Amino acid sequence: MQRAAGAVVGGVLAVAAVPAVLGAVGFTGAGIAASSLAAKMMSAAAVANGGGVAAGSLVATLQSVGAAGLSTSSNILLGSVGSAFGAWLAGSKKEPPSSPPAEEEKEPQENESQAELPKPPIGSEKQEK
Repeated sequence: MQRAAGAVVGGVLAVAAVPAVLGAVGFTGAGIAASSLAAKMMSAAAVANGGGVAAGSLVATLQSVGAAGLSTSSNILLGSVGSAFGAWLAGSKKEPPSSPPAEEEKEPQENESQAELPKPPIGSEKQEK
């Protein structure tokens, strides 16, 4: 039951997160937002290609997805991957190990050694004449 819930949550989050993240980066439905990361990416791509953004490049693809959204097949694929990841995360939680039984403190016996206090280093005392 826990894995099924994780799969549903993972799939929904994966499909819903893509438009939100692309919008936050600057790939919006109205185009690339000014002074955004998307604008910087577009500028770098244009400089690298001699003034224009190449068709099929990462910037062009992200601009298309930001404006029109993902296709149905892309949403299905993304939801499937998100569901698998969510189910894996939900099933990977381990219960914390039980703590060992508490041991009673006992007093040291005659044959057990007790820790001695450290002695001051030799030569640290002032010698008087």
